[in-house]
Parts: sequence; structure tokens; C-alpha cells
Amino acid sequence: MKNISLMGATGSIGLQTLDVVREHPEEFKLTAMSIGKNIEEARKIIMEFNPGLVSVQCKEDADTLSREIPSSVKVLYGEEGLVEVACHQDADLLVNAVLGSVGLYPTLQAIEAGKTIAIANKETLVTAGHLVMEAARRKGTSLLPVDSEHSAIFQALQGEKEKNVEKLIITASGGSFRDRTREELVDVTVHEALNHPNWSMGAKITIDSASMMNKGLEVIEAHWLFDIPYDQIDVVQHRESIIHSMIQFHDSSVMAQLGTPDMRVPIQYALTYPDRIQRPGKRLNLVEIGKLHFEEMDQNRFRCLAFAYEAGRIGGSMTTVLNAANEASVALFLENKISFLDIETYIEKALSAHNVIHTPDLDTIHEIDQHTRRLVAGWV
Repeated sequence: MKNISLMGATGSIGLQTLDVVREHPEEFKLTAMSIGKNIEEARKIIMEFNPGLVSVQCKEDADTLSREIPSSVKVLYGEEGLVEVACHQDADLLVNAVLGSVGLYPTLQAIEAGKTIAIANKETLVTAGHLVMEAARRKGTSLLPVDSEHSAIFQALQGEKEKNVEKLIITASGGSFRDRTREELVDVTVHEALNHPNWSMGAKITIDSASMMNKGLEVIEAHWLFDIPYDQIDVVQHRESIIHSMIQFHDSSVMAQLGTPDMRVPIQYALTYPDRIQRPGKRLNLVEIGKLHFEEMDQNRFRCLAFAYEAGRIGGSMTTVLNAANEASVALFLENKISFLDIETYIEKALSAHNVIHTPDLDTIHEIDQHTRRLVAGWV
């Protein structure tokens, strides 16, 4: 039995993690969890899984929840609560499935506590990859990727020597607007942007997929997870989302991980690593699919991908600015306060306005993050 601590339980990845726990009650137990503001969903999860600890975003919700659930469940709130969930003494593994840079500090604390971490919160590595990976190396902590692309690379590397890797090839579906020109994106709506062709994801990630920032963040995440230069990370458009990513070795061999577009597969692999267990669901049938398609990514068309490569190569605090500007801009778009293409405009302005700090500490990263968000908000 493996005890699971779950940050972001009511989000898309969190709910699919609970599906895996639900499907294998003999393998996993939910020990602690955090949520944001979805108290109604939290009640259901608590009554089904009976975790010992729950953390919510604000005190008012914590007080409300405490009156409505069994007294055996401890309820906390805010950053202190997130850290308690991340470092829960009974947890064997932390699943970091929160959205945004809020996951950074709890992740660092979980590393210090010696927890194995299944990481789906790519913003943690984008914002402060140098701090996270240095801490993980120092503590001997494992970071297990949950994103389907990074899980694919991680799986393909099993039994291989990293010195033999020539290139990582990350696949991208192309998102909601893959068949539209830039001119056709001028007046797109939030509803249109949220209509992803392949994956069921949360709103923020779906918008990132439409802008291709999601793939840019994944490039930066791959750089940190697999310790590989940006010039050796490629992105190709693959409409079917069947090949989740590939590795090219220096003998010209290419290894790919294939599967149906179901996030519960990489989630379960992270929970069971280094083993695999049976899971229900549809099996991949390549004869049924018939053809797989691949196209070059046009970074003039998908400018957010170009911004991510640029910020990653510059390094230091530039990726913190990239992530904060993107989070702030996407939130404004979802509130119908800016247009879809304004997301790119605001990110570019924020990057251009920033004077890079090459090895920022945690306090500096937090200050830059907050300053960038205020900057973006001030442009509306």
C-alpha cells in the first residue's frame, strides 16, 4: 500500500489521479490533499477517500469545511496548509498537481523532507528549475514526471545511458487553433480556445495549449528534468497525440512511447514506478488509427513557443518572468479582459522590460514573479 499526498485534488490532473487511486484501492491510499476553492467537490472527495489532512486556499472555506466533515480530518489553509500536505509524515509520494508557481515552495519543502515527488506542476520547474533540481540532487530525491510528454521520455530512457541521447523530440497536438492562421486568431473567443481536439484538461492548460505556451513550458521542464541543452530539444506537431514524445540516440535510433491520449496512464506510471500494474481502458490499435501525421512547428506562427526557447536559453530569472506574464495574461483572457493574441503581446513586453538575474534565490524569484503580475495587470 502506497500512501499518496495530492496537491491540487480538484483540478484536472488531481481528479484523474483520484481515478487511479479509486481503481486500485489495494495499491493506493489518499493520505492528504489540497484544493483551491472548490469546496463542493472537496466534500465529495473527503467523504469517499477519508484523507487525514485537507488544506484549502482561505480560512473562511477551512472553517466551513471543518463544520461539515468528520472531526478526524484535519483542515488547514493557505501556504502553511499546502506545505503540511506536501510534507505529510505518512505520505510515501507527493503528487504536485496544482496550477501555477504556487507549487514551488511546497515542492522545495517536500524535497527537504525527503519525499518522492510525482510532478505535474511544470511551472515549478519553469519558475525555479535551478533551485528545485539542486535541492533534489542534494537530498537524493526522485522527481517523477507526470506530463505525458515527459513521462514518455522518462519511460524511453529506462535501461538507457543518458550520454547516448542526441535529441529529445516533444510532440504537440497543435491545440485548439492548429489549423488557423494568425489573422484568423484576432477575434477568437474563450469558448473556442477551450475546445481542445484531443485532451481533457483544465482551462489554463487548454489556453496554454492553444497558444503553444504549454509546449514552451514543457521544453523548459524537459531541460531541467533531463539535464539537456535547449538546442537538443525539438518540438514537432503530431495531430493524433498517439506518440507522446521520442528520443533520438547518437547511433540514429529513435525510441518513442505510444498510447491513447489518457492522462491516467502517465499518472499511474508515476505512482507505481519502477513497476507497472494493470489498468482498465481502451488499448491502442494502430491498425484502427491507420495513419500518424507530423509537421514542423512554425515558431513565427506560435510565438509563445519561440518566447519559451528564448527565455530558457537566457536562463536565470527570465523564465520566472515568462511564466508569471503568461499566467497573468491567460487569467485576463479567461475573464474576457484581453484578446487571445494579447497574451503573446503582454508576455513579449514583460520579457523585454526585464533585466535578467542569472542565479536568483527564492525570495528574488518571488519578488520578480509578483512584480511581473502587477506589470501585466497595469497594462489592461
